[in-house]
Amino acid sequence: MKVSICIPVYNFDVRELISDLNKEIRECGHDAEIILIDDGSEIQYKQINKELQEQVNQFIYLDKNIGRSRIRNLFLDYSNGDYLLFLDCDGKITERQFIENYILFINENPDTKVIYAGRKVSHTPPDQEHFLRWKFAVERENLPVENRLEKPYLSFQTNNFLIKKEVFEKVQFNPDFQKYGYEDLLFAMDLKAKDITIDHIQNPIFNNDLETNKVYLGKVEESIESLAQMLKNISLNPKLSEIKLVKIYNLIHNNPLKLLIRLFFKFQKENIKKTLLKGKVNLRYLDYYKLGLLLQKME
Repeated sequence: MKVSICIPVYNFDVRELISDLNKEIRECGHDAEIILIDDGSEIQYKQINKELQEQVNQFIYLDKNIGRSRIRNLFLDYSNGDYLLFLDCDGKITERQFIENYILFINENPDTKVIYAGRKVSHTPPDQEHFLRWKFAVERENLPVENRLEKPYLSFQTNNFLIKKEVFEKVQFNPDFQKYGYEDLLFAMDLKAKDITIDHIQNPIFNNDLETNKVYLGKVEESIESLAQMLKNISLNPKLSEIKLVKIYNLIHNNPLKLLIRLFFKFQKENIKKTLLKGKVNLRYLDYYKLGLLLQKME
């Protein structure tokens, strides 16, 4: 059984991540390859990571950024493994037998097709400028495996997952959506539509790059634009109906309350944004901000 470790790279120094992966491959004798695809990074990051050309099996450079969905699909053209292990470039290995944990689960569960293994951040709160992203990760994303198993598809993320190659050849990321946001949940729901189970294990990657509140809010806004684009596609709407934000949107869509919320958000949007930029706020402010953005994008 061969594992292809697939890492899309964009404006990040991945030398430590590759060093840790190579160390385990050497020490444990795994049949594994490492493939990097640079998605149009700035020249300084290309120079930083250039030395890795001799330390990985393949390092492909793209002239232009093609987005989170298309670049993951592109790994099918270069991988030789029976399984593809996808990692985000800003991840940090913290488990001594990280690859081994995946392999052990496959050996014990030979019918497994997709595995999500989780993520974590520091237990110590960061400064206020980085607090919002950290708080969202702690309260909403970094769930223990028992919690993820309650909603295996909604708990799926792309930062640390393994998929059988023959399954990925049949169910790929939707290439129509290039912007950040919800491409992972759409992919999970496409798997669900094909009755493909997502298994969950506790084998997390450490998130090594917390964005500032300003950068994170920018990503939130981009993700809502992406979600609105998906919802406007009638064929995709049912697949997204389990997402909490979409549930609320559908609930008020034909309700007079929708007009009141949209009007209130129009006049309070900047004040809510200023509150969120302070970082240390209740995440309900973020929930309302997302809903208001979605209502605006769906007009």
